[in-house]
Amino acid sequence: MTLTIERLGHRGDGIARGSDGTAVFVPLTLPGEVVEGEVTGDRMAAPRIVTPSADRVKAPCRHFRSCGGCALQHAADGFVEQWKAGLVTSALAAHGIEAPVLGVATSPAQSRRRAVLSGRRTKKGALVGFHARASDTVVEVPDCQLVLPEIAAQLPMLEELTKTGVSRRGELSMTVTWSAAGADVSVTGGRELDGPFRIELAAFAEQHDLARLGWDSETVVQRRPPAQSFDGIETVPPPGAFLQATRHGEAALLAAVRDAVGGAKRVVDLFAGCGTFSLPLAKGAEVHAVESGAEMLKALDTAWRHSSGLKRVTTETRDLYRRPLLRSELATYDAIVIDPPRAGAEAQTEEIAASSVPVIGAVSCNPVTFARDAAVLIAGGYRLDWLRVVDQFRWSTHVELAARFAR
Repeated sequence: MTLTIERLGHRGDGIARGSDGTAVFVPLTLPGEVVEGEVTGDRMAAPRIVTPSADRVKAPCRHFRSCGGCALQHAADGFVEQWKAGLVTSALAAHGIEAPVLGVATSPAQSRRRAVLSGRRTKKGALVGFHARASDTVVEVPDCQLVLPEIAAQLPMLEELTKTGVSRRGELSMTVTWSAAGADVSVTGGRELDGPFRIELAAFAEQHDLARLGWDSETVVQRRPPAQSFDGIETVPPPGAFLQATRHGEAALLAAVRDAVGGAKRVVDLFAGCGTFSLPLAKGAEVHAVESGAEMLKALDTAWRHSSGLKRVTTETRDLYRRPLLRSELATYDAIVIDPPRAGAEAQTEEIAASSVPVIGAVSCNPVTFARDAAVLIAGGYRLDWLRVVDQFRWSTHVELAARFAR
């Protein structure tokens, strides 16, 4: 069958119309391309490009065809930026909302400071990498163009850890974060952490000079504090804790949040994590940080107490899905920062919409739930002044953004 790609779907596959008018999904294609191939169900799994798009480029990574870590390396950077901005504006348009997009900040190649790799044992040793596209097969990625070179250099160590830590039928999930003190590794899915294995892992961390090694959310050994710098403020997140994927992306989001809240003197930071925004904002404002993870707030509080020149930062452990801050509790603040997970923050947004807080700096990793929550704020009397798209998950379909709402 010969088809013409009309657009990209939200997962990055090209979408064409079959002979009966139904959608056909075609991977690794771009709008306007003519393709040929066998269609099974609603997919053309192995297309041949008959007429390529002017936006098609040679993938910079030799693993692209086999690895599922990236979806858009065959597209020019300018096209990807426009497409990601379009995902945001389309999601807003579905709710009748328009707002200016003040640019797209794309993180450079080889800048990911945090990656989750999979490990499996083989007859000859171990296999470590990312899953193949739409598969549970693990693909080795020694020349990965996503992660920092320092993380790529840890692959042999992760292979040894896989041989030590998992059965032949199991699979390790290894989160590797590069810190000022070196590799910070947190593992799930492996052997039970009994006494002898704990001693073995401690020796492994010493042998491979790891800053910290965690196993199933428990710290086995911390040889050096694996600190991260939030705008110059040293913080030691707990093992496997959320961290913005690149320093470039974190800086772009922080700059947008600062522009949004302006000279606010009392800020509440909702879904605060380890203090990505709370701690830098405390250079000019008193901040109340709210987060469900007690260990992350402990890291935030420790960082604040060991820093100088910051205004007062208070913390509150609270599940904002089950118990959002009420409009009466928000009344004492003159700015809100909110950075929820992909599900958004519907219940909390409803309370914010009914509050009198003059300005909101909103960060989101899901344009669809952001648009839903934005509609609630606008119905409550806020306006959406602007937004910025931040692409720190380069070559993926993942989109992040920061926006300013004002009463």
